[in-house]
Amino acid sequence: MSSSGFGGGGFNRNNNPFGGSGFGGNFPNPFKNQGGGRRRISPLTITFVVLFILASVLVSLSGFYADLLWFRSVDFVNVWQTTLFTKAYLFIGFGLVTAAFITANIYIAFRRRPMYVPVAVEADNLERYRAQLEPVRKFVGIGIFLVLFYFAGSSATRLWQEWLLFRNATEFGVVDPQFGKDVSFFAFKLPMWQSLIGWGISTIVLAILASAAVHYIYGGIRTQVKEDRTTVTARVQLSILLGLLVLLKSVAYWFDRYALTLKEGRLITGLTYSDVNALLPAKSILAAIAAVCSLLFFANIIRKSWLLPTAGVALMVIASVLIAGVYPAAIQQFQVKPSESTKEAPFIQKNIDATRLAYGIDDVEVIDYQATVSTSAGQLANDAATIANIRLMDPNVLSATFRQLQQIKPYYSFADSLDIDRYVINGKERDMVVSVRELNIEGNPSRNWINDHLVYTHGFGMVGAYGNAVDADGKPSFTVGDIPPTKGLGEFEPRVYFGENVPDYSIIGGPATSDPVELDYPDDKSANGQKNYTYTGKGGVPMGSIFSRLLFAIKYQEQRIVLSNLINSESKILFDRNPRVRVAKVAPWLTLDGDPYPTIVDGKILWIIDGYTTSAGYPNSRKVNLANTADALAVRSNAVSTLANQDVNYIRNSVKATVDAYDGTVTLYQWDEADPVLATWSKAFPNSVKPKSEISPDLLSHIRYPEDMFKVQRDILSAYHVKTADAFYGGQDFWRVPLDPSSFGSNSGNQPPYYLTMQIPGQKKPTFSLYTPFVPRGGRENLTALAVVNSDARDDYGKITVLQLPRSTNIAGPSQVSSNFEAKPDVATSLSLLRQGGADVVLGNLLTLPVGNGLLYVQPVYVRATGNTAAYPLLQKVLVSFGDQIGFSETLQGALDQVFGGSAGTTVTNNQSDTPTKDGTGSSQAIKSAIASLQSAYADLEAAQKRLDGAAEDKARARVKAAIAALISAQNR
Repeated sequence: MSSSGFGGGGFNRNNNPFGGSGFGGNFPNPFKNQGGGRRRISPLTITFVVLFILASVLVSLSGFYADLLWFRSVDFVNVWQTTLFTKAYLFIGFGLVTAAFITANIYIAFRRRPMYVPVAVEADNLERYRAQLEPVRKFVGIGIFLVLFYFAGSSATRLWQEWLLFRNATEFGVVDPQFGKDVSFFAFKLPMWQSLIGWGISTIVLAILASAAVHYIYGGIRTQVKEDRTTVTARVQLSILLGLLVLLKSVAYWFDRYALTLKEGRLITGLTYSDVNALLPAKSILAAIAAVCSLLFFANIIRKSWLLPTAGVALMVIASVLIAGVYPAAIQQFQVKPSESTKEAPFIQKNIDATRLAYGIDDVEVIDYQATVSTSAGQLANDAATIANIRLMDPNVLSATFRQLQQIKPYYSFADSLDIDRYVINGKERDMVVSVRELNIEGNPSRNWINDHLVYTHGFGMVGAYGNAVDADGKPSFTVGDIPPTKGLGEFEPRVYFGENVPDYSIIGGPATSDPVELDYPDDKSANGQKNYTYTGKGGVPMGSIFSRLLFAIKYQEQRIVLSNLINSESKILFDRNPRVRVAKVAPWLTLDGDPYPTIVDGKILWIIDGYTTSAGYPNSRKVNLANTADALAVRSNAVSTLANQDVNYIRNSVKATVDAYDGTVTLYQWDEADPVLATWSKAFPNSVKPKSEISPDLLSHIRYPEDMFKVQRDILSAYHVKTADAFYGGQDFWRVPLDPSSFGSNSGNQPPYYLTMQIPGQKKPTFSLYTPFVPRGGRENLTALAVVNSDARDDYGKITVLQLPRSTNIAGPSQVSSNFEAKPDVATSLSLLRQGGADVVLGNLLTLPVGNGLLYVQPVYVRATGNTAAYPLLQKVLVSFGDQIGFSETLQGALDQVFGGSAGTTVTNNQSDTPTKDGTGSSQAIKSAIASLQSAYADLEAAQKRLDGAAEDKARARVKAAIAALISAQNR
C-alpha cells in the first residue's frame, strides 16, 4: 500500500482495494479524450475567459479603490482601514480555522481508513463511489478547503462590529442585579461569546458529518455488520468530536443563563420569577450534565461501546425537556399565575428601573397640571410670549408653497417636508420654516450626460420663512430667499453641492480656461441668461489623471468620462453626496436620525444630522424595534420609518454630525460625554469624533433635540412613566400617542411630535421645545398628558417634563378637538364654502399648548386650488379651541378673542415679520405689501362677481378684509 498525505493511496478495481495512487492504476483520466490525447482548448476561448476575469476584477477594484479615494477626500481613512482590516482579520482567521479543522478531520479519516473491508453488498456499492472519487480526490480536498474558507470567512466578516465592541469594551458603571456583572458584559461581550459558541458548534457538526461520510465511504463505518461496526480510528475520532460538541453545548448552556436577562416575555423583558427559580437553575444543571456527557464520549476512546455516551445524550435530552421545559412551565402555572402580581413584582420593578435608565427617561419630571376648561376675558395675559410664537406655518404642508414662490426654475426643488429651526432676527429669536433650494435634474428640459453631470451640478440658496407670520394673502413671510439670496439671515455661501436631492455624481473643476462650465444660477442681466461658475472648494476626489478617469469610467460604466475634453487635470468628481450617506460611511457604527436639517452657521450652509448609539444588550430593559416608531408623516410618504429596522433596548443621542453643503466636509462632535457605547466606539476609531468643546457657539444655537429619539422615548414613556410594579402590572394608567387628526384612512398614523417655542409651567422663559400629547390606552381620546422636551442646547437641554392631567378632568384630545371643529355649524359651513368652487381645504398641524391654566389647541387652515398644477396652499383661517369654546377667524388674534370673551389678554399679529428695522424701512415695506395684496384681492373679487362665482367671491372678500386689516396695522406702527 502506498499512502502518503491526503493525496496518497486509494482504491483500485482489483481485489486489493488499496492499490494505486494519484491518477495511476486502472482509473480513466477525465482530462483525456477518447483518442488518448488531451482535449485542446482554443486560444479564442482562453482569451475570452481571461478578458472576462480581468473585467470582473477591474469592476470590483474600481469600486474598492474609489471608496478609498472618497475616504481620503473626507479625511476619514482610518475608518476605512479599521473596518477593512477588521473584516480581513476575521475572514482569514475564521475561514482558516474552520477550513483547516474540517479538512484535517477529513484527512485523518481518509489516512486512517481500514486496510481491508469485509465483503458485503454495501462494500460493493461503495466501491463505485470510491472509483469515481479517486481520480479527482486531491482536487476535491482542495475544493472543500477553499469553499469552507470562503463561506466561513464571509460569514465571519459580519461580526466586525461585535468584535470591535468586544475588544474595546467600556464599563457602564451599572451592575446587573442578578449576576452582579457590569452592563458592558451583556452589551459588548456576551454577543461575541454567543457568536463564537455558535461558530464552534457549527464547525464541529460539519466536521462530524464530513468525517463520518469519509469513514463510511472507505469502510470505517459498516452499518450492515453485526459487530465492530466502526473501526478504532472511526470510533476514536467521532468520540473526540462528539465529546467536543457536547462540551461546547455545556458552555452554551452556561452562557444561556446570562442571555435570560434579555429574553422577551409576555409581561416584561428580562428575568421573571419562573426564570430565576426554575429556568436559571435548569440551565446550570444542563451545563453540568452536558459536561459529564462529554466525558463519557472521551471515555469511549478507551472503551469499545457506544452505550454509555448514547445513554448520556438521552439523559441530556430528557433533562432538557423536563428540567428546562416542563418544570418552569409547572412553576409558572401553579405558583406564579395564582398570585402573579406579587410573584412578579420584584422583577417588574427591575424591568422598570432598567428601561427608564436605558432610554434616558429616568429623570423625567412629572408635574400635576390642574387644567381648567373654563374661559374668561384676558385669560392669556400671562402667556403672551408663548402666544406670540404660535407657529401657523406647517412645514409638512408648505413644500408646494415654497416650490411655487421660491423654486425659480424647474431644475430646482424643495424637500417634501420642510424643517423647523430658529434664528435671531433684530435681536429676537424667531422660529423659522427653512429649506434648501436643491438641484433637481429631473426638471431640466434638456437632459444629456454633459448637462446632468458637468453643467447642472449644484443647488443654490437657502429659503426661510417666519413660523408665526404671513402676508395679507396668506403666503409665508420670507426672511431669506430669491436668487441671489436676500440677506435676512446674513451673508453665507449659497451653493449646495451636497444635499438630499443630488445626482449620483458630478464632475466639477472643469477645463483650465476663462469660461466656467457649471450653471450657477439664472441671471437676466447676463447675455445667456445665466451665471456660470467653477467649483473652488476642497471637496471631491481628484480625477485629472488618466488612471483616475479610467477608474471612474469603469465604476459608472461611462466611457465619456475618459473621452470628454471638458475634464482635465483640475477636475474633481463628487459622489456619495447625501448628508446621511456621508455620515453613515464615516461612522458606520451610528444609527442616524431620518431628518437632516439645513442651517446657516458661520457663513455656511451646514446639514446637521443626529447620530444615535444603540445596543440590544442592556439587561432587563424593554426591547423595541426602531422601525415601529413611524408616525403619520412616514405613513403618508410611504416610508415605514425614518429609522432602521433594528431591535434595541438602549439608545443615546451621542453624536451631532455636520456636513458642509459646499465642500462636503463631515464633522462628528461628541454630544453625550457619559455614553459608554460612544466611548467604546471611540477606542475602536480613535480621533474620529471631536470633543463637545469644539462646537462653535453659532452651531450650538441651532442644535435641537432629535425628533426620532423623542419618538422612541415617548413610546417607552407611554408605559414606563409608571414607576411602581403594582401600577405597571395593572396597566390602567398606560398611555398612547393619539392618531394624527389631519390624516385619514390608509394614511392614518400617530401624531408626530412638533417643535414649538413655548413656556410651560415651572419655566422662567419660553424655550424651543419638542412636545407630544398622550391619550389613555384603551380607546378613549381625551387628553391625559403632555410631554415636553427642552430642545435648546443650554443647561436644561434634553430635560423631559410631563404635564399630567387629573384623571377626573375630561380634557378633549386632538381627535376630539378635530371632530368638534367640524361639528360646529358655522365652522362646518365656512369649511364647506372653502371646499367649493375649485378649491380644497388643507388642515395644518394641530398644536397643543399649555396656556391660560388649561390646554389651547390651534390649527391653521389652508386653501389650495384644485385642478391646477401650479396651485399651492395659502393660510386663510385659524381654528382655536379651549375647553368647549371654539374660535374660527382669518387671524389668530380674532380666533383667540372669540374664545376668550372678546379679549384673549394678549395681542397677536399675523404680520410680525414686518417689524421696523433700524433703517426704518420695515413699516413702509409692510404698507406696500398690504396695498399690493389689497389690489390683488379686489381684482379677484370683481372677477368673481362678474362670473357669479359665489364661493370665489367669499374668498376674495375675506382676502380684502385681511389686506385692509394688514394695511391699518402697518400704518399704525
